Amino acid sequence: MARLDPRGLAAAMAADLRQSLAAGLERDRPVSGGCSWLPWSALAVALVGLVLFVLGGYQAGFLALNHLAANWPPGFWEWLTVLGDARLAIALSLFFSLRHPRLFWALILAALVATAFTHGLKPWVSAGRPPAVLALDSFHLIGPALRKSSFPSGHTVTVAVLLGVWLCFIPGMAARLLLMALALTVGLSRVAVGVHWPIDVAAGLAGGWLAAWLGVWLSQRWAGAAAHPGVHLACALLAAGAAVMLILSDGGYAGARGLQMALGLAALGWGLGQYLLGPLGRILKR
Repeated sequence: MARLDPRGLAAAMAADLRQSLAAGLERDRPVSGGCSWLPWSALAVALVGLVLFVLGGYQAGFLALNHLAANWPPGFWEWLTVLGDARLAIALSLFFSLRHPRLFWALILAALVATAFTHGLKPWVSAGRPPAVLALDSFHLIGPALRKSSFPSGHTVTVAVLLGVWLCFIPGMAARLLLMALALTVGLSRVAVGVHWPIDVAAGLAGGWLAAWLGVWLSQRWAGAAAHPGVHLACALLAAGAAVMLILSDGGYAGARGLQMALGLAALGWGLGQYLLGPLGRILKR
């Protein structure tokens, strides 16, 4: 077993990380034509949102969808809606960050674009959510009665980014359709829990898919950063911080608290094994 001083151990850990990143970069690349789905899908849902607005105004379709969703257990919608929690999406990236650094880098860039899109539009549009506009006894509300910054749906943007980036790296039409259907379902859960209008969801899907497309494009232009240990570790620490935040707060959906804690703890444990325990074991065996 090798004996290393702290400086030698740090150098060995850095070398192990560079080797892992190099292997990961060779392992995964965007599938040819995979990202071409995203701008067309974004255009389709944007048109759906526009038609809803023209035919029924900003609130179009909300009560019908919200009342229909009430036939399902509240816990079902809570579990779905937390999949759009930005903390959860970032924490989940720890499961693939080291093995698929190119995908991880694309996701980070897409998340930055999506953040600018979401937080740029929300104060500019300044639309009230259903609890601020409708009587609370006229629809089904699950979780906190959020009232401000309705457009676009941030949860929908988040899940569209996460699954949209994955869509670019996964072959097969069936898998891509499944990812898009899941993003749509999570978006509709925001209507089901009573905090967003359908138009907010359409805008969230459109913006999230475009951000995913742009993130993958940028990651190919700036591919060198994906292999940079410092950049990668900074992003991984960000994901670890999101996992900690996920464990400490339920985000207002108590029914999904167990799911959030389990995923947050699992992501932290996986990251600890990938970035610390695994490399240490390999180094000390040399």
